[in-house]
Amino acid sequence: MSDPLAVPLFSLAARRLSWAAARERVLAQNIANLDTPGYRPKDTATFAATLSAAAPAADLALTAPGHLPGTATSAQGVRSVAENGRQPDGNAVSLDTELEKLADTDSAAQVTTAIYQSYLGLFRTALGQGTTG
Repeated sequence: MSDPLAVPLFSLAARRLSWAAARERVLAQNIANLDTPGYRPKDTATFAATLSAAAPAADLALTAPGHLPGTATSAQGVRSVAENGRQPDGNAVSLDTELEKLADTDSAAQVTTAIYQSYLGLFRTALGQGTTG
């Protein structure tokens, strides 16, 4: 395989990192509008919702009697967030909330990158190229 994105895990990692970058842009916009009267914060759909919306619909199969049936929901794009704690000027951005979301998104990107690098190292080892590079 010459294209590392041909491996499903690598493709999934690329999608997750793309989602994280998009979410960071939206959250940065919220922070930039912290003092804008009437501004309502926005957020992206969860990665799971984004992924399920992008993937073709497939029926989930129960492979064992103890398995629970799955459910699928989808939400796409950027959406407004509930208006909790609005300021007197109508602004609903909470810096603490936005920074917490930003930290969570950054952590998700770091974990994804670490998994990607680990699997890449396994492929290099399997190909006899070691883990440097």
